[in-house]
Amino acid sequence: METSSKFLSLVLRHKPEEIGLQLDPASWADVDELIRLANAHANGLSFDRPLVEAIVASSDKKRFALSPDGQRIRANQGHSVEIALGLPPSVPPDVLYHGTATRFLESIHARGLHAGSRQHVHLSASPEVARQVGSRHGKPVVLVVDARKMAAAGSVFHIADNAVWLTDSVPVIYLRELADNAHAGMENESGVK
Repeated sequence: METSSKFLSLVLRHKPEEIGLQLDPASWADVDELIRLANAHANGLSFDRPLVEAIVASSDKKRFALSPDGQRIRANQGHSVEIALGLPPSVPPDVLYHGTATRFLESIHARGLHAGSRQHVHLSASPEVARQVGSRHGKPVVLVVDARKMAAAGSVFHIADNAVWLTDSVPVIYLRELADNAHAGMENESGVK
């Protein structure tokens, strides 16, 4: 199922054109069309509705969502294709967290956080989740984002269906490293460098 999930991520987040799939402006695709096109182009993978529903239900990061009627599917965030998720602005908590790898710190300290190939910077409400994300890219480091000050200065935040916080960028002045990056859950008000 992991290979099938990765394939769905590819076509629903980055390259729908590889199988001829059309996403609507909010990134929704017809489930039956996705299955038909995936089976025609997925080189050995076989999709059906129960598999697609199982992938949506079992995704630990809730990467995908089905419409209430079960007829449409989309990736919740992480798109590199131009879409409008239709998420309303949300008031963030005072601090949010971003997990990355230590090898990216020099660039982040110079330029801040930018979406890169994605449409948004992804943030989490917990340092533990941020650490898990960072560990996928190398030796992890957790950054603390002063979301309260960013919002007060006019930055807009959205929260995706899977509780990932999204914003366009995070300027350097709102970033600090977690004081004890070896123990990400130990951060407090005075715990940032």
